[in-house]
Amino acid sequence: MNEILRALHRHARTQPSAIALKGAHVTLDYAEAGKAVNRLADTFSQSGIKSLGLLLEENSPPWAVADLAAMQAGIPVVPLPGFFSDSQLRHAIRNAGIDGILTDQPERLLALLGKNPNTLIGLPGKTGHLFRLPVSGETRLLPPGVAKLTYTSGTTGQPKGVMLGETALERVTLSLAEASQAGPQDRHVSVLPLSTLLENIGGVYVPLLSGAQSILLPLSHVGLIGSSGINPALLAQALHSQGATSTVFVPQLLSALLFALRAGAPLPSSLRFAAVGGAPVSKGLLLEAAAVGLPVFQGYGLSECASVVALNTPDSNRPGSAGKPLPHVRIRIAEDGEILVGGTLYQGYLGDTPPDADAFHPTGDLGHLDDDGHLHLIGRKKHIFINAFGRNVSPDWVESELTRHPAIAQAAVFGEGRPWNTAVIVPRALPGADPHGAVSQAIALANAELPDYARIGPWIPAAEPFSPANGLLTPNGRLRRSAILAAYQETIEQLYQRRETHDVL
Repeated sequence: MNEILRALHRHARTQPSAIALKGAHVTLDYAEAGKAVNRLADTFSQSGIKSLGLLLEENSPPWAVADLAAMQAGIPVVPLPGFFSDSQLRHAIRNAGIDGILTDQPERLLALLGKNPNTLIGLPGKTGHLFRLPVSGETRLLPPGVAKLTYTSGTTGQPKGVMLGETALERVTLSLAEASQAGPQDRHVSVLPLSTLLENIGGVYVPLLSGAQSILLPLSHVGLIGSSGINPALLAQALHSQGATSTVFVPQLLSALLFALRAGAPLPSSLRFAAVGGAPVSKGLLLEAAAVGLPVFQGYGLSECASVVALNTPDSNRPGSAGKPLPHVRIRIAEDGEILVGGTLYQGYLGDTPPDADAFHPTGDLGHLDDDGHLHLIGRKKHIFINAFGRNVSPDWVESELTRHPAIAQAAVFGEGRPWNTAVIVPRALPGADPHGAVSQAIALANAELPDYARIGPWIPAAEPFSPANGLLTPNGRLRRSAILAAYQETIEQLYQRRETHDVL
């Protein structure tokens, strides 16, 4: 049994009435949580399941209990994000050799899989359905030692399975708990899906390790609408009303919270540690957060390294950097500037040759370490493009500067071989504002802070938000650049052919 589970059961003995998991409809103290995990672990052990898929409401105490119970039973868990398309779900189920799926959405699985046998399973506050799937001779089984298979974006439309061992998950949890100074007084409010590895670790494992509360409300209760929409006021209200002391943001959520605060939403004054990562973060966004009293700390990580690799902390915070490497990893910078990570790594992609245990993983990200050991990110190695004047442009950086402005919800920047850059922009509706005018003003403000070669010229309004459902966003929230370029290729070409370069389509 790893330290996460040992801590859960230790807290069940030493502080049984302290709240462990709080949801919208059910709250479990540590004694109840420990018993629920034990009961479900026994059920899983007796089931004979070799690989368990989780398709439960995100976020909720039952999801956390099921995840921990499978870990205790020694059964690999495969989180199945609710935003996966039917095609992606089928791929994950076949790809991972899943022979059991625990769900509270039986209708979706019946439509997807047909009349597979399922049994009713008691979960905290609800009834789950455990679907059994036939395993054929061609089914790929997970290698021994895999505790979790998390899906990350690939270069094609189907996600790749990243295999993680229990030790890797434990080490990252311990490092994060220490870096964030987590303690039993904390109330962590999850605002990212638990199927996201970062939230799974930071939102469940770290609080339970520390004897704190993990507050798991449905995503709609914390302001997330579908796969890409945000209600800033609801986000701010959830953090304030729940007395959040810690949370994890992606840059878009931080930008939305700042927008809500400017509009008069109450400052979540109980917040003491908010990590932000998952995408490039504008230094200006961090400074704006600090100016209004939000304790925001940028970090950096990837699934192949079991989530967080580097993180700023209250004792060592350098805005604009991703912080210092956590104790469980080693970082090197290759000659071409690529960040290489060693130490706690994944066990490989499902179906591929496992990496050497002593190898350094090539992250695909460019960066450098400053004299004090803080990691600075430049952009994705494969995303860097060269403009018509021979200047290297990191679109990730430019996009982070654009999306820090409230009027811009999403942005994808292009300019390979061109004399100026363009961007496909998803506007954010602002009360009383003309979307085109607001975006143009936001671009002008961003351009004022950018060097001339990185500035945006004429821009293109997106026909719809980028999302996993339309194939323009990966499941973990990154832009699918090739898909966006293909979708807007004709419009981009027309834009560059115009003589009047300040026209907006």
